[in-house]
Amino acid sequence: MVTESQVLDAMRHIMDPDFNKDIVTLGFIKDIKIDDSTVAFTVELTTPACPVKEHFKKECESSVAQLPGVKSVQVNMSAMAPKEKSGPQIDTLKRVGSIIAVSSCKGGVGKSTVAAHLARAIQREGHRVGLLDVDIYGPSLPTLLKIHQPDVFQKNNLIEPVMSDGLKTMSLGYVMGDRPAVMRGPMVSNYTSQILQQTDWGELDYLIIDMPPGTGDIQLTLVQQASLDGAVIVTTPQALSLVDVARGILMFESVKVPVLGIVENMSYFLCDNCEKKHFIFGNSVATLKERFGLNTLAQLPLMPGVSDASTKDSGADVPAFKEMAERLHREVGKRRLEGDALPEVVPEHGRIRVTLPDGTEFHVANKALRVSCQCALCVNEFSGQPILDPASVAEDIKVESVAPLGNYAIGIVWSDGHSSGIFSWEHIKRVGSLTGEV
Repeated sequence: MVTESQVLDAMRHIMDPDFNKDIVTLGFIKDIKIDDSTVAFTVELTTPACPVKEHFKKECESSVAQLPGVKSVQVNMSAMAPKEKSGPQIDTLKRVGSIIAVSSCKGGVGKSTVAAHLARAIQREGHRVGLLDVDIYGPSLPTLLKIHQPDVFQKNNLIEPVMSDGLKTMSLGYVMGDRPAVMRGPMVSNYTSQILQQTDWGELDYLIIDMPPGTGDIQLTLVQQASLDGAVIVTTPQALSLVDVARGILMFESVKVPVLGIVENMSYFLCDNCEKKHFIFGNSVATLKERFGLNTLAQLPLMPGVSDASTKDSGADVPAFKEMAERLHREVGKRRLEGDALPEVVPEHGRIRVTLPDGTEFHVANKALRVSCQCALCVNEFSGQPILDPASVAEDIKVESVAPLGNYAIGIVWSDGHSSGIFSWEHIKRVGSLTGEV
């Protein structure tokens, strides 16, 4: 009869594309049961929405079935339970698997459109999805979903979501209509908190929250109350929008919410005649990765009809929406498996020492890193040319403090008072290699 070790060894060649390790080493194989010629086990993935779930299942069945004496293979696919969220728990959100904020730090970048099409793309995968619009000054959901002045009612003191072709939705715009929101900050916070806490979402795999633009008190209150699993930042390729990405990252990281990636909206257009992608403002994916250390979840094109998300199939013909959802699932899964393991940064005399979670260690000179800062105070956002004069940076500049930004970057307060730079691990390693420190 086949043994448990033989079953495990048969699947060690099945690699997870996100972690570059096999599924046995990652601990995905659980509860192996062997009954004569029948082998049963569970594959516990990081998220039920794993894009390669069916591939893993077929590979596992095929690999184990080839073992001598095995006639039947039963594979149960499951997923890790979300980690217990810190902070106060809202009763109406307790049965929601993942809560994702879609945010931008300036208006006009298409944040609400991205949020709506992200929700539809996940819905098309067969998941239960909710979409919450908490932008009280400019709610876009009624227009995107073509739902105007619906009957919003309460049941058992809870607000019932408005259904839109299988998608549970709620928006302050449903209640306010076209009236302007003329109210001060405390009133706004009260309205947004009420709609967040009193909407009866029931069981959902994902709740997508369309955040108000900006990084003020309202945004921070929502982030802290909702116990988010992560955030997606929407930007456009223009220089002014990229400046605001840094503000969004710092806001979310200040309240321990991981930023899962960046969506670059209005990135390019497709020519009718040649089908070639034309990047009007330049292709900035490499720049975003280098500067912020975050993956780009999608580059969305300029195209007609994108403002209609009223049906389940809205946007189904746009491959970038499908890719955006799949990459989001992967980032959520990576966060669940990797947990809070962060690189260690230790200031030393004239340099910093960095130890990555895998044990890799390298050093970078303080002055070289300070001079390489890519923030708006050190680099012209339009030309990309340095503003900072290297000669103005003291040779003995010191690191006063280091703040981790997720597992992708750090913020540094320098002895010259500068503190607005974000240094990704890729950037730090590149600077170290150029100076011979790595």
